[in-house]
Amino acid sequence: MVSLQAPWGRAPLDWWEERDAFLKDGALALVLALLAFVPTLSNIGAQIGDLPGRPASALSVGLILAQTLPLAARRRWPAACLVLVAGPFAAYQALGFATTFGSLGLYLALYSAGAHQVRFRHALAGVVSAGYAVLALVLDRLGSPQGIADYLAFYLVLAAFWLVGSTVRTRRTEEAQRRRLAAEVATAGERARIASELHDVVTHHVTAMVVQADATQFLLASAPDKAGEGLSAISDTGRRALGELRYLLDVLDPTGESASADQAPTLGRLGDLVEQARRSGQPVEFSEHGERREQSVDVELAAYRVVQEALTNAMKYAAGRTTRVLVRHGEERIEIKVTTDGSAASPAAAPAVREPGPAGGRGLAGLRARARMVDGELEAGPRPEGGFEVHATIPSKPASE
Repeated sequence: MVSLQAPWGRAPLDWWEERDAFLKDGALALVLALLAFVPTLSNIGAQIGDLPGRPASALSVGLILAQTLPLAARRRWPAACLVLVAGPFAAYQALGFATTFGSLGLYLALYSAGAHQVRFRHALAGVVSAGYAVLALVLDRLGSPQGIADYLAFYLVLAAFWLVGSTVRTRRTEEAQRRRLAAEVATAGERARIASELHDVVTHHVTAMVVQADATQFLLASAPDKAGEGLSAISDTGRRALGELRYLLDVLDPTGESASADQAPTLGRLGDLVEQARRSGQPVEFSEHGERREQSVDVELAAYRVVQEALTNAMKYAAGRTTRVLVRHGEERIEIKVTTDGSAASPAAAPAVREPGPAGGRGLAGLRARARMVDGELEAGPRPEGGFEVHATIPSKPASE
């Protein structure tokens, strides 16, 4: 397909868009000043008073330039620009010079004041209105044929340009506020996501290390020859924690180039989670059904975190009780079920039933939020026959999509 947009035609526009506002407004003021001396445009302009015409002179040229050149500062100093343009305009009308295209500078100055003036807006509007009232009285004393209705109509035209500028300013302010709020919401969401990731990584590995350390202390007294295995398990768990934290920090890097896909939590690494729990002394049975397919990053991470959090809770609240991890890979969804044994009256699994609150961490609540982000569902609670179950269903989303 051939592009209809010529690169050579776009480059000057891009260059102009990047220029400073003072340069752009200066060019506008200069063009308006030049057009003020074009005879064919002399009938277009702002005119009030209709006093007997006075021939052009050096004074009229100076007043024309004074009505146009100050527009170079219309965005930087809108109030000063309006005063500097309105004064020469009033003098030009009172002296009865012929209409020029440059008198449109008053309309631009009013629009700019409405659009860009931030402080003392009402005071400026009052000063301009009072100045116009004085001009109307002067023109009337000088013999202007205009009536009250004419002066009122011209005032309404001037007010319309101010109001148009004010409307633009209001919309610009609302848009800036909307963007700011959107940025704050995005920042809060990102902070929550990072907190959830840190919770999942740190809590799981630290819990495993605590369990392994407690078991090692017991072995030091009862079976010193096996204590080395416990220390080795703690060392391996620490290395895993450092690896996942390093990966998470690499992902958070602004460039994102240092993140290694080999360290990313995926469905293919669930076996490592299970093995780590087993080395912590937790009996875990792991089974996987269906054909595993490579999923999108969000789906892989959500499934991995579900199993990780469920195993963490099992090690914390039901240590030593058999935990079963079942993963089913379907055409449309991935189903994960993690159950921990326990009798209906067993106190060992009771703490796992508690929902995380302000003092209870982010575990299950964070998992539900993560599942919803990938259009999945998660249910967790005690089983009627005793123990605890975490059941998640996550829609399949192959990486190729």
